Amino acid sequence: MELNIQIRKIQKQDLDFIYKAICELENEELDLVVFKEIFYENILNPKNLYLIAENESEGVGFISFHTQNLLHHCGLVGEIQEFFIHKDHRGKGIGRQLIEKIMHYADQNNLKSIEVTTNKRRVENVLIYENLGFGLTHNKFTIYK
Repeated sequence: MELNIQIRKIQKQDLDFIYKAICELENEELDLVVFKEIFYENILNPKNLYLIAENESEGVGFISFHTQNLLHHCGLVGEIQEFFIHKDHRGKGIGRQLIEKIMHYADQNNLKSIEVTTNKRRVENVLIYENLGFGLTHNKFTIYK
C-alpha cells in the first residue's frame, strides 16, 4: 500500500506526537511541562525549521533543524537536532523526503553546511546518514551535567 505523505511545518497541536517520538528516541519519559515550553520556543524561532510527515490520519515522522551563524564557517550553518520515523513507516522513503526539504531550505538560505550528530548506541544511523550524503568528518565530545 502506497502512503500518501504530506510534509508541513510543525504547529503547536503536534506536541503530543513529537513528545512521544522524542521519548521513544531517548528511551525515557521526559518532563512534559519542560518539554512543552522548549517545544513552543523552538517551533516559533525563525532560525529553526520543524517539519512533520503525516499520512491522512497521523504523524509518521518529523525532523528538527536549527541554524546559526558561526565564526569558523563565516556564515550560516544548520544542524539536524532530531530526526524520527515511526518504526512502522521506516524504509518507505519518508526520511529522504524530510531530508530533501531540509536540503531545499539550506539552498534557499545559502547555508554553508548541514550537520547531524547521532548517538553511538544508534549504530544503524551512521549508514543511513552516509546513504543520504553525509560524511563522517568530525568527532563530538560531550559532558553531561
